[in-house]
Order: sequence, then structure tokens, then C-alpha cells
Amino acid sequence: MSVPNPPAPAFPTADAAVRLTGPAGELELAVEYPDAETPVRPVVAIVCHPLPTEGGSMHNKVVTMAARSLRELGLATVRFNFRGVGASAGTFDHGVGELDDLRAVAAWVRQQRPDASLWLGGFSFGAYIALSGAAELRPAALIAIAPPAGRWDFARIAPPAMPWLVVQGEDDEIVDPQAVYDWVEAQAQTRAGAEPNLVRMPETSHFFHRKLMDLRGAIKHWARGRLPDPH
Repeated sequence: MSVPNPPAPAFPTADAAVRLTGPAGELELAVEYPDAETPVRPVVAIVCHPLPTEGGSMHNKVVTMAARSLRELGLATVRFNFRGVGASAGTFDHGVGELDDLRAVAAWVRQQRPDASLWLGGFSFGAYIALSGAAELRPAALIAIAPPAGRWDFARIAPPAMPWLVVQGEDDEIVDPQAVYDWVEAQAQTRAGAEPNLVRMPETSHFFHRKLMDLRGAIKHWARGRLPDPH
């Protein structure tokens, strides 16, 4: 006799840790809101973390800065640990299961917050997962930070059809910046997708050492013109 899944938790009304039943077991989430003085926008942004096998988690400083940048504009944010990271059950699945994890989180957000637009973002491996899921999940906007073109299979990613931002450090020691530029240019040349907005950050490494505030500025500058009116 199968055991039914527990009911989905309600979307918190204040900053909270959440446990969600995912495809491989429990997923660990962190939901955070803008400061009280910031007008709230009807948007929830999911931000995905870098490679689990290299220590990536939802607590990565680039991930937390990206989420903070969006909250400063009035968005609620959701960070979560992929399977096998932190308190999330399961084991690393080379991007296949991790995309399933994102699907589960996105479905929960849309079920619990049908009034809100969904934005997707990610850093490094997390950018690859967000980009991989964009055609299916159809977020209103997409943010890819140091997407690992040349390291993962980007050939199968459909050109994003929504507004999208790519931020790439020019001195990235893990992801080849030129591979990213070439891939973005190839997407820009197809009529199947939306025009990408590429920000090249000089003297910037993969983990944005001493450049996190510049990253914050790039995200906010791009996102401001795409925000719905506050509640």
C-alpha cells in the first residue's frame, strides 16, 4: 500500500525555512521577503545554486547576493538546496534530477502564489539548470550568472523566449568567458528567442570576489525596467 505524499506547505507570509516533498524526497527551501519599507511586487524569484559536487549550496554568496538584489526591488525570493545538499534528500544526478527538483519548487510556487509572476535565476550550474528549465517553466524573466557553457550540454537548451540577463566575469577561471559570449551571440542570432542582455564584468573571477556589489548593481539595473507595479 502506497503512502500518500504529505500536503504541500503553504507559502510563508514572512521569512521562513520550508520543507517540500520533491521527486527524491524532502527539499530544503528558504523563502525571504523584501524589507518592510520596500514596496512589494507580485513576483517570486527562484534562484538556483552552483555545482553540488564542488560544495555549491543555497548559501553560496553569489546566490545570496542575487536573491538580496531582487528583494531590494520588492520581490520575494526562494533559494533551495538541490538533492543531496544540506537537508535535501537524494544524491547528485548530473543535472537530470536537479531539473526535476526545480520543477517541483516552481510547481509549488505557482500553486501557492497564483497571483505572482515567476522569475528564474541561477549561478554557474544553477544557471544551467534554470536555462534548461526555462522553455518548459516559462518564467516571466530569467537571470543566468556565469552560465557554464562549454562544461555542460548547452546545445540542447532552447533559446529563452522571455527577457533574460547573462552576467559573466571576464577573468572567470572556471567557466570560459569566450564560450559564454559565443553561446549568447548564437542565441541572439536566432528568431526563436528573446534578445539576451549580456553584461561582461571586467577583472571579475567566477565567484565574483570583491565584485559582489557590482553584480548587485547589474541585476538591479536590468530588472528595474521589467518589474510589475507594486501591490
